[in-house]
Amino acid sequence: MSAKIYRPARTAMQQGQAKTHQWVLEFDQQAPRKIDPVFGYTSSSDMLQQVKLRFESQQEAEDYARRHGIAYRVIMPKETKEKVVSYSDNFKPGRVQPWTH
Repeated sequence: MSAKIYRPARTAMQQGQAKTHQWVLEFDQQAPRKIDPVFGYTSSSDMLQQVKLRFESQQEAEDYARRHGIAYRVIMPKETKEKVVSYSDNFKPGRVQPWTH
């Protein structure tokens, strides 16, 4: 049984940083998925794939994995430098490109 520990990225529909400060422990796939021949549904007998445990810090997630004997890997988040853009910046006198309609 193995798992990955990561901090989720924000979704494309999300502008703020909500739900990105917690760490998630998610189990890896243990059994292959099967396609039902009649209905075409994809299913799996692996119930651990449905489990996502959330922790306040990376250390708490690692401690949980060690305490329960779960082999884990940590995926560090990519930090992005966000540029703050203001509408009033369009009208600054020192603007690099001239403002046009």
